[in-house]
Amino acid sequence: MATPESESFVRTFARGLRVIEVMGQSTGRQNMAQISEAAQLPRTVVRRLLLTLIELGFVGSDDKDYWLTPKVLRLGMTYLYTLPFWRQSQMVLEELGTRIKQSCAVSVLDDGDIVYIQRFHTKRILAFSPSIGSRLPAYSVSMGKVLLSGLRDDKLDAYLEQTEFTALTPHTVIEKEKLRTIITQVRDQSYSWSDAEYDDSICGLAVPIRGHGGEIVAAINVSLISGEFTEEQARSEFLPLLKLAASRLKQTD
Repeated sequence: MATPESESFVRTFARGLRVIEVMGQSTGRQNMAQISEAAQLPRTVVRRLLLTLIELGFVGSDDKDYWLTPKVLRLGMTYLYTLPFWRQSQMVLEELGTRIKQSCAVSVLDDGDIVYIQRFHTKRILAFSPSIGSRLPAYSVSMGKVLLSGLRDDKLDAYLEQTEFTALTPHTVIEKEKLRTIITQVRDQSYSWSDAEYDDSICGLAVPIRGHGGEIVAAINVSLISGEFTEEQARSEFLPLLKLAASRLKQTD
């Protein structure tokens, strides 16, 4: 694996990706000083990178401000197209959500967050409405616990050691050993229930989507209004249908 200190690490390429990343984290146009500060790079370096990105068509400019162009979407969509189940997931979610009359979603794990890659929306529960690319802390939601349960023990140990856990609500579990116990239980039972841990108003039930070798590659969930369902009620009403949907998205050779 290439590290910033190794000869295999291409620093200029990494810096260019960093500029794209920080530009995508802000709305609207940004000037060079703003991009330089956000990327923690010298302005001279940022200027060369921006000129290159403009030439390649990933960045637009009016000589004062800079902005990402729609061409950047190719980078994200390329990842989604590599997922064998992604195209089918929209149809599966629509059928599931229509049948159960609840919002549902598919996500993957990235740097300790879940990242939404598909969502079917029926009712507004959260203050914001997650869409493709939205991120939530994995430890605080049902899909995140499912995805964490798929990590090898050493990877899970590293996650628990390195993550800064924040109590997002009074119900958020932030004790490392308690989280480890919950994640181990999720691994054994192949589903996760989370109630009011990310937001007081929502709870969720999630199951894994598996690859051809049985490994967990994604998670699918149903989002519910907290207080309307107990874990037992949610399991009884939604778990069989969630598992059926997950089986339809299982990767095959």
